[in-house]
Amino acid sequence: MALRNKEIAQKLTETADLLDIRDSNPHRIRSYRNAARVIAGMTEDLSEGTVRKSKLEEIPEVGSSIAGKIREIINTGELNQLKKLRKKVPSGLLQVMELEQMGPERTKSLYEELGVKSIEELEEAAREGEVEQVSGFGKKTVENILEEIRAHENNPAKGRHLLADVEDEAEALKTFLEKELNNVVVAGSYRRSKSTVGDIDILATTKNAEKGMDHFTSYKRISRLLSKGETRSSVVLNSGLQADLRIVKKRSHGAALLYFTGSKEHSIALRKIGQEKKLKVNEYGIFKGKKSEAAKTEKEMYRKLGLKYIEPELRENRGEIEAARKNRLPELVELEDIRGDLQTHTTASDGHHTLEDMVKAAADLGYEYYAVTDHSKRVTMANGLNENRLAKQIEEIDKLNKKQKNIRILKSTEVDILKDGSLDLSDSILKQLDVVVCSVHYNMKLSKKQQTKRILRAMENPFFNILAHPTGRRIGVRDEMDLDMKEIMKEAKDKGCFLEINASPDRLDLEDHYIRMAKETGLKLSISTDAHSTGQLDNMKYGIGQARRGWLEKDDVINTHSWKKLNKLLAR
Repeated sequence: MALRNKEIAQKLTETADLLDIRDSNPHRIRSYRNAARVIAGMTEDLSEGTVRKSKLEEIPEVGSSIAGKIREIINTGELNQLKKLRKKVPSGLLQVMELEQMGPERTKSLYEELGVKSIEELEEAAREGEVEQVSGFGKKTVENILEEIRAHENNPAKGRHLLADVEDEAEALKTFLEKELNNVVVAGSYRRSKSTVGDIDILATTKNAEKGMDHFTSYKRISRLLSKGETRSSVVLNSGLQADLRIVKKRSHGAALLYFTGSKEHSIALRKIGQEKKLKVNEYGIFKGKKSEAAKTEKEMYRKLGLKYIEPELRENRGEIEAARKNRLPELVELEDIRGDLQTHTTASDGHHTLEDMVKAAADLGYEYYAVTDHSKRVTMANGLNENRLAKQIEEIDKLNKKQKNIRILKSTEVDILKDGSLDLSDSILKQLDVVVCSVHYNMKLSKKQQTKRILRAMENPFFNILAHPTGRRIGVRDEMDLDMKEIMKEAKDKGCFLEINASPDRLDLEDHYIRMAKETGLKLSISTDAHSTGQLDNMKYGIGQARRGWLEKDDVINTHSWKKLNKLLAR
């Protein structure tokens, strides 16, 4: 069973989590976590042999002991140490530990004192008043735990997968299928660049459907065959994702692609337009009586309905059909439009690669500029920089800039917005920076009024440029902060500030409806990766997908501009 880097990293992370609950050596736990983070961010596939197994020790954060564990995972698909730990620690404790209010120490405490082994048991113990009797748990903490459990149960992302995780599987499967099938396209919410995806829906054409299905079901990463038919088969992959293949006639490929890309609401709206024109619209084409009027391509389908072609990211029935009728569809921003990344991290704080490594990787992407935004001192767990350390980094960047020919390194920071709305670093150091990225990491449960006031006050600082990951959401883990986004966007525009689209796959913050709100407000946005490793710089594509879902065009994004123009935009 060939495992991908992320799956290898997941096994190392789970081992670290279980060791944490068992109160093992902190250094040992940290070594597993660090190695997992580096491997998850690598672009070279360890199990496919692109990195020689004998060279594993040369990977940053991978020592000889961890290298041995990785070899075991690559060779067997399992880790014996992890199997033993799973027998000793109830699996439900991992879900408990993932709750923001919990963590290893509190999870271990409740397991030992109350026998709590799952989220369900934690909720019951909390409601019965047992949890607040345990040392380290007050009444307010218990209220927060219950609130988080409710959010977890009602989370719309439950049972779905991050877009980036699905991409790894979908693109590998697509490449495999293209050896035997034609016109292979991954449809559904994946094609629409939704932040989470349920299943992998694939369409293809072929002259020999039976041979095509045999090829599909021979894929080495299948763990279970659900069904196999002449035109449709379903499987479960090693990752737990379900993948469905539909083989369609070449003459109706466009109609099927339009139908299975969705969204459901968009498809219903198209069918209504067809009904108004006395036409029948379905996955086989557009028909007038029994005669096919259009089916081969999506553009042909839209044209027959009197519409301009609508990009997949816009197909949510949120005004795109009316815009297509009036020839007012946006010319959506492209990945190639991006001139630089405005939020990244190095080993100076919690990144995994040095400044020089990150700059080289950014230069290799053809960027004109690249911002170093290591955390400020408030974020102690990320080794945040104080004024003295940041001043030294500024000197280092100045020296490095003199050696650069094709890329400009921007002096920056991700400075914390404190509870009272002040910034975590002094104005005397902030004024030395090219761009100041500001964010909230603590006190995220304030009331809507308090949280909004906090951010508005921060924007009053003349050195505030960009509000990073504005709502603070972590998909499937943490809800958005309670904010008056309309007021924040209005003030940002008035004060010459900007909001960020954070391209990190587990954030994708802003959400698409807020991006659309910003565009309608006239507020420009940045798209940044929040990269903590060189490989994560490639996450920019997810931010682009999110921006396109929010109807953004090139001019709506500040880092599509040259440094000269961006510098003017940043000057408040």
